Amino acid sequence: MAVIKIDSINEFRTKTGVLAKQLLKHDNVTVMYISLDPQDAIPEHSVAVDVFFYVISGKGTIKIGEDEGIVEKTDIITCPPNTMMSLKADQGEKFIVLNVKTPSV
Repeated sequence: MAVIKIDSINEFRTKTGVLAKQLLKHDNVTVMYISLDPQDAIPEHSVAVDVFFYVISGKGTIKIGEDEGIVEKTDIITCPPNTMMSLKADQGEKFIVLNVKTPSV
């Protein structure tokens, strides 16, 4: 059994300036822990694989294609391959999500 201790994994700043931790990466999946401070954002982009977000804490706005909405703790948001997506911590609080890509990129 493998146990991933999120608190023991080193954070890094992504190219968009938000804090992240790579929790898992192999051929089948990549799992990233993303922590957005209030007003942080990840601009629109797309990837060629399926993606889903699991909101660990806080509230924020996620845009998938033309759909945009405020999401909160325990919500799961799906994004098909090659679909534009973005995240914003625009609700006045820290916004923490798991970003899961299958297969891995």
